[in-house]
Amino acid sequence: MKILLAADGSKFTKKALAFLMTHEGLAGPTDELVVLHVQAPVPSRVAKLLGSAAIKDYHADEAAKVLGPIERFLARHPVRSRCTWKVGIAADEIVSTAKSEKAHMIVMGTHGHGLVGRALLGSVAQKVVTQCDIPLLLVK
Repeated sequence: MKILLAADGSKFTKKALAFLMTHEGLAGPTDELVVLHVQAPVPSRVAKLLGSAAIKDYHADEAAKVLGPIERFLARHPVRSRCTWKVGIAADEIVSTAKSEKAHMIVMGTHGHGLVGRALLGSVAQKVVTQCDIPLLLVK
């Protein structure tokens, strides 16, 4: 099975990753785990001031902060894995990547803001649910 894990670097991502690694039926030696970190784009005004090389370096550094610990953690577990990152709208990039990777399941940690929080803040998980027909496992 191929699993896409959406990683935002929060404690909820750590919980989702731990859940996967402790449930061998989900992510075992014959499965593949693709870890995706999505970053918001830098506003165009800022990007023009700094230049594309500086923006690219910034995104690479931020991705390394999130994905580096995950890569080290996964190196200690018997699962085929790779980490990648993209810049864009999180829900859109998660759905797009899951489809292009032909993932069998998406796994996400959820912040659990509740009804009021989703109404005020929006929810990446809620948007992924509505945009995608791939099974989604939310870990709280």
